[in-house]
Amino acid sequence: MYSFHIYTCLIFCHFVITGYASSPPDGNLNSALTLEMMKNATSSNNLPTGHTPTTAKPQPAPENCSDQTPGKLKTCQGYNGACQQLGYECLQCDFNCSCVYGQKINVTCRPREAVECKGEKDEWSVEMTCLYCYQTEPWQHTCQGTDQCEAVSSPRETFKSNCTVSSDVLCMGRRTFLKKLPCNWTSGYKWSTALLLSITLGGFGADRFYLGHWQEGIGKLFSFGGLGVWTIIDVILIAIRYIGPADGSLYI
Repeated sequence: MYSFHIYTCLIFCHFVITGYASSPPDGNLNSALTLEMMKNATSSNNLPTGHTPTTAKPQPAPENCSDQTPGKLKTCQGYNGACQQLGYECLQCDFNCSCVYGQKINVTCRPREAVECKGEKDEWSVEMTCLYCYQTEPWQHTCQGTDQCEAVSSPRETFKSNCTVSSDVLCMGRRTFLKKLPCNWTSGYKWSTALLLSITLGGFGADRFYLGHWQEGIGKLFSFGGLGVWTIIDVILIAIRYIGPADGSLYI
């Protein structure tokens, strides 16, 4: 009797264990489903390279390197020579704005439409150095001066001047540009004359009167050059150019 019950329990336990092993638990089933979904998502994203959409970057507009300053053709009016002898301000050239600074390049030039010249207005090649007009050397352009600054101040004052490139210089950009220059104007006072007056007649203030420092000149005149001390000091200061004209200009 007992053996029958034991045998029945063993058969029941066998079926229970066999059924649990054949069907995975809920947690394992969910893990398997999640892994399968991830594989499907990965395979759908792995499309061929040719099907990947590409966005092209917009190309920047080419820079206009020609001189567009209005009124520049006034200097070209009345010219009666050959077209290839025109000044560069009277030509329209096709510049390469992406050239390397200082590099020798060839550009195609032609007379501007409003310019009259002898011969056919054909295009021709001109060799130039790659640079903008404001990068030209000081001897390649002329600038307007001013007397509205102190040329003998320390540090020396600067001013903005309109500079124009010479006709025989070919460059990119505006041929007339602003440039910051040191104040260097003069009104005609000579350093040698001031020093000579300071040595000979400095005791009477002649050097100060000459340079326009009339208040100090009167003081030296009535003090006899500060009994000689002021005279010696002024000779030294004028000799080293520490004292200059009263209007702030430079010696010539």
